Parts: sequence; structure tokens; C-alpha cells
Amino acid sequence: MKLQRVSVLDIVAMKRRGERIAALTAYDYTSGQIVDAAGIPFILVGDTLGMVVQGHDTTLPVTLDHIIYHAQMVERGTRRALLVGDLPFMTYQVSDEDALRNAARLMKEGRVGAVKIEGGIEVAKTLGKLVRAGIPVCGHLGFTPQSTHAKGGPRMQARQAEAAVSLLEDAKALEDAGAFAIVLELVPATVAKAISERLAIPTIGIGAGPHCDGEIQVFHDLLGLYTDFQPRHTKRYLNGSHDMVEAMRDYAREVAARTFPGQEQTSDLKGDQAERFHALLGH
Repeated sequence: MKLQRVSVLDIVAMKRRGERIAALTAYDYTSGQIVDAAGIPFILVGDTLGMVVQGHDTTLPVTLDHIIYHAQMVERGTRRALLVGDLPFMTYQVSDEDALRNAARLMKEGRVGAVKIEGGIEVAKTLGKLVRAGIPVCGHLGFTPQSTHAKGGPRMQARQAEAAVSLLEDAKALEDAGAFAIVLELVPATVAKAISERLAIPTIGIGAGPHCDGEIQVFHDLLGLYTDFQPRHTKRYLNGSHDMVEAMRDYAREVAARTFPGQEQTSDLKGDQAERFHALLGH
């Protein structure tokens, strides 16, 4: 029997029940399968793929076509999790019409259940139009990677009291516009706690301390696959890159030593077919 996917209403209900929400990114069929099998209810097909998959320094080079392509793969590898797709840089900022058109493409072609956009009060009107068009939207506040150059790179936001109050006002504006959840990235724990307590919708933290309603991490960071740097807010639950390199070295040694492939990995002609084959070769 086909499983029913987690919906945005289910995510909101988790906050009401006091259940913390574990979220992860995924970028292809296999990572989608793994995250879904772990029972993670919220999967983000994030524009972080620009860094951990494409090898860029920022998320800015990621296009809508890239997100759609990767979302299609993740969707095929998952059965239950809510899939949320990032709207990349400049796909929603130019006009509401652009935002509606691009979000609709991501929903229809990428088969996601919701989209995510970055920004506060300045994008609330656009967010509201998306929601009224039937497109669930997750907001994103604090350090917003698409504004990395304007913000001077990934650094803690809202460190001054006035900026913290402004961030709360941004969060309320997104909630009032219809967002079903808000990612809080690189926000002081006290500020994230105050926002989480004042919103009816869930906050999903990353580098925002333990008081958010949920947490999101990048697949490659969590498993130790991305080694260019390790953000302070990340915990590596595996040393995946090291283990994979060692496994490949073992493979190369066995190939060189002619011990792989062995009998268990080998198929051959059956019955008298080998004898007949050699006889035919003799002719």
C-alpha cells in the first residue's frame, strides 16, 4: 500500500504536540532513499547543492533547472517525507509573477510539496501570493545564503538587541503572510527561543541553538562527506569521506593483487559449454 506523504499541516501539528522536527537535505535518488528510510519527516532539496554537489563557493550559481532536476531524483527515492524545494537566487525577487511561475514549475516538474524562500518583511507580500495560489511556503531568516555577499559571508546574525527585534518582526510578517514554517540560520539561541515561543508555526534551526521547534542539517555535513570545511553548528555522525577513501584503497589493493573479483563475484559458462567453446576456438 502506498504511504501517504507528510504534509505541511503535519509539520505544523508536530509543533502543537511539542514534537521536535528533524529535517535534512537530500539531492538525489540515493540520498533521498537513505533520509526517507531513517524516518526524517522533512527533506529539503536545498540550493546548498551548489556547494556540496557542484563544488561552488556559494549557492548563487544554482538555477531553477538544477533544483528541479535534483528534486525529481529525490522524489523518486522517497515515499513518505515532505519534500521542500529551494527557490534559487533571483527566481522570486524580481516580480510576483516570476515567483508564481517559478514556484509552480518547481511544484509541477520537481514534484515537491512546498517551496522555500529567503527574506523577511520584504518578501512577505510575495510569500502571501504564493500561499494564496496554493503553494505552501517555508521562510528562511537570519543568515540567508543567497545574500552572502551583502552579509559578508556566513556569520551570526541579529547580535544586537535592535536587530534581534527586527528579526522577530520579520518572522511575524512571514507567519502572517501564510508561511507554514521558518528556517532560522545562524541566530543567537536567545533570539531563536523568543521567536519560537511567539510563533504558532514551527521554527527549524541551523546554527540557532536548541530552542527551535526543529533542526535541519546538510546531508553531506552530517555524514562527513563534505570536507572543504566543517561549520561549528554541524555534528559529524559519521566520518564518511575517510571511510569511503579507505574502502576504495582496499578495492584498489585487491584489484592490483588479483584477489578481486574472486569466485563469489564471478559467473562462468555452465555444463559442457566451456568445453564446446574451447573446441570452437580450436577451429
